[in-house]
Amino acid sequence: MAGPAETESLTIRPLDRADRAEWGRLWQGYLKFYKTELPQAQYDLTFERMLSGETGEFQGFLALLGDRPVGLVHYLFHRHGWKAEPVCYLQDLYADPEVRGRGIGAALITAVYAAADDAGAPTVYWMTQEDNTQARKLYDQIAGVTDFIKYQRPS
Repeated sequence: MAGPAETESLTIRPLDRADRAEWGRLWQGYLKFYKTELPQAQYDLTFERMLSGETGEFQGFLALLGDRPVGLVHYLFHRHGWKAEPVCYLQDLYADPEVRGRGIGAALITAVYAAADDAGAPTVYWMTQEDNTQARKLYDQIAGVTDFIKYQRPS
């Protein structure tokens, strides 16, 4: 865990247009972790969508240690057939490998929880790979595992 000085310097804030380069670096790290590559046009489209402010679009937070971006999270609100209120899907969560274990992921998830509360969305959910053991240690502390298994139409 982080020492007091490191904890004090951690800031979580919404993405801003000026974050494009560092957001791209972080998202590339996230995609590499999941063995995924996307064309530059998708990076541009995703970033623009997150800054659009449109209802139902992704939003994002950046984690900074001092003034250095070290993590990101993307989330969106959507309707759910079983609930009157919206639910929140946390799609992407990433921290630079050299800062893992310092509370970056927990702080980003907590920020999404707060955004969900503000939006009246009591449910926040996400998925991860079964073998993502380091992240799952955190997730097991701050969320519950469901019985659902993801299926996806083949490409």
